[in-house]
Amino acid sequence: MIRMQLQLDLNYGIDAYGADFLFNIHAAKTRNQRLVMEQLIISQPSEPQMWTESTTNNRFMRLHAEPGQLLVTYTATVDLLHHFGDTWLINEVPVRELPFDVVGYLYPSRYCQSDRLLRFAANEFGQMEMGYSRVQAICDWVQRHVTFTSNTSNSTTSALDTFSERVGICRDFAHLMIALCRAINLPARFVTGTDYGCPIGYGPPDFHAYVEVYLADRWYIFDPSGLTIPMGLVRFGTGRDAADVAFATIFGGVTSAQPVIRASAITDSTNVTEMPYFQQRALSTDNGC
Repeated sequence: MIRMQLQLDLNYGIDAYGADFLFNIHAAKTRNQRLVMEQLIISQPSEPQMWTESTTNNRFMRLHAEPGQLLVTYTATVDLLHHFGDTWLINEVPVRELPFDVVGYLYPSRYCQSDRLLRFAANEFGQMEMGYSRVQAICDWVQRHVTFTSNTSNSTTSALDTFSERVGICRDFAHLMIALCRAINLPARFVTGTDYGCPIGYGPPDFHAYVEVYLADRWYIFDPSGLTIPMGLVRFGTGRDAADVAFATIFGGVTSAQPVIRASAITDSTNVTEMPYFQQRALSTDNGC
């Protein structure tokens, strides 16, 4: 079991008219991601409204802020119970056998225009042996052909843009991999959380986007950026693409400071917990329950 400790510090300046926020910064609660503790501190006397989507377990918070400074601090301790699979035994699932709540992740979406990449995906990956290895080949292709470069994309950058320009940040890597998977009938979804294990040269810890692909009977984790240790990734939200799970959506005049994020693994003397590490097995924290 992996035990992760998180702290997020968000700092906003609110103009004279106030502002409304929709946040997705709470660790998701699933059978394989268990919340040990969490605390939310808000600098203004505002009562947040919370709700959880039943199909995704995404936890959203709505908050109104008055003019002035708004500080939001979220801390949590989360236990990750990973499923490990033998990659050569993991098969793709025919569309006719997919669970109905998975089918929606086959379609093109705002940032993942899989219908525009059908020919390329078929030529590049269509003749490969079906199964986990084909998904890993798509992940490897994106990692080889796209260069991680800060400040090279924005909120309108799509998978097609990244396919053309071959540069981006983690969300761009994720969008492109998702689009290529869907183009060959593999259900793929966008996942948000915090990074863990990213080399120091890429900057301070940050929010992170990665990919889950539905194979056999569960969602398996892939990080096409190649910058993290996947065993240390804590899920906040899942969706069709970034439009579904932005960590903050803001309505009003607001200035934002750079988020301060800390994600660390902790162990205890009982040897129940361990440090995240790189390994070659297939990895999952979501079997749909």
